[in-house]
Amino acid sequence: MPNVMNLQKEDIDTLEKRANYTLAIIGCGRMGLSHAALFAEAGFKVTGADSNPQVLASLKRGKAPFFEPDLDPLLRKNIKEKHFTSSNETRTAAATSDIIVLTIQTSLDEKKRPDYAPLEKACKDIGMGMHASSLFFLTSTVGPGVTQTLVETVENASGLKAGKNFALAYSPIRAIPGRVLRDLQNCTRIIGAVDKNSLNAASIVLSTIAKAGIVEVSNIKVAETAKLFQNAYRDASLALANELACLCEKIGVDYLEVQKAVITDPYCRLPIPRIAGGSVLKDPYLLIEEADNFDMKLRVMKLARELNDDMVDHAIHLVRDAMQACGKPLARTRISVLGVSYRPNIKEPRDSLAMNLVKKLKKKNVYVHTFDPFFTYEELEELGYPPVRTMIKAMEGVDCLLIMIGHNAFKRINLRKFKFLARKPAAIVDMGHVINPIRTEREGIIYRGFGRGVWTK
Repeated sequence: MPNVMNLQKEDIDTLEKRANYTLAIIGCGRMGLSHAALFAEAGFKVTGADSNPQVLASLKRGKAPFFEPDLDPLLRKNIKEKHFTSSNETRTAAATSDIIVLTIQTSLDEKKRPDYAPLEKACKDIGMGMHASSLFFLTSTVGPGVTQTLVETVENASGLKAGKNFALAYSPIRAIPGRVLRDLQNCTRIIGAVDKNSLNAASIVLSTIAKAGIVEVSNIKVAETAKLFQNAYRDASLALANELACLCEKIGVDYLEVQKAVITDPYCRLPIPRIAGGSVLKDPYLLIEEADNFDMKLRVMKLARELNDDMVDHAIHLVRDAMQACGKPLARTRISVLGVSYRPNIKEPRDSLAMNLVKKLKKKNVYVHTFDPFFTYEELEELGYPPVRTMIKAMEGVDCLLIMIGHNAFKRINLRKFKFLARKPAAIVDMGHVINPIRTEREGIIYRGFGRGVWTK
């Protein structure tokens, strides 16, 4: 097998040369499969390993178990050309590969502490299969220093030593669901490694798919911390935006208009307010956990998490206010929650706060239904939501439409049809910034919008 520890650019500078190298992706989630498809397209022989039988069944049909633009055609092409195969055996995939990429996502437990058990199990399986002179790099978002702990599991299982018997690097992912393939190619990648040879090998391999370039840092802990700082900044910025949006509702100002004016200043990148989901929802806790180990309180981060989590309650506050304007109590009202994805225009229910919102409304004796154009009735039902089949059904007989996520499809809501179908007087609460407040009020519909303090009724 090739000695990847001493890899040089000329060793893999063509598709034909890359075909001599095998690469294993451990974890066929959204990020893992996207990596697999791009590496296969770059010429490597790729195996995607995952323990979930539903994922593997989907891959055998040439389909990803989720929707990601352009991914399925790329997978089918490389499956047909025998550049990509799938397996349920992590150990076997590691044993037959020169390059091993671990992409399993870090989860949080009920107390919002990181749960590294799935990563540790994968590392044990990898170590039991790994051969000398291979390259192992992680992409999972972890706390500072956690990669070293995980690698000790690999070393103990394999009898090999990182930097001496195999190359080791860490490269966090910069990609957003709905545009992962594009982001993996067009966003720079940070890489830290255990030694210079590992850094060189990992940079050369990753450069075959990361066209925007590589940012090499001095060690793995710096790379781990860089990713967490990035998401901490996003979370804190969003918390500021969300709090200012709530202020705009009180003083009668449209946050969106203010934001457009403010961002003309290149030093003030104020984001759009929203109910946070995705990695921003959980990654800051990895850093908070690490700081707690050193008896340090990250006050800004904890406050940002508290503020952003409170936005679900703020949505309910806006609904209650809208119902009061309609002359109706919140209890026993009928509300359709629109959008269960964690961000607009993608099909990704994980890390969404929509279920949290639905449960809180139900506790207040509200009759709730949900609709999302990216999910079938059966899929919503399986996720635990009370679904309706169509947008028309979502509007029929309700007192309020609560737009949780601003899918483009919701921009086309027919206000007159909603007024006709709803229980009058009716309201729209827009947390996704897709409904025009002036047109809504002109139709005789009560309007409340997140940060858009321009309503008059």
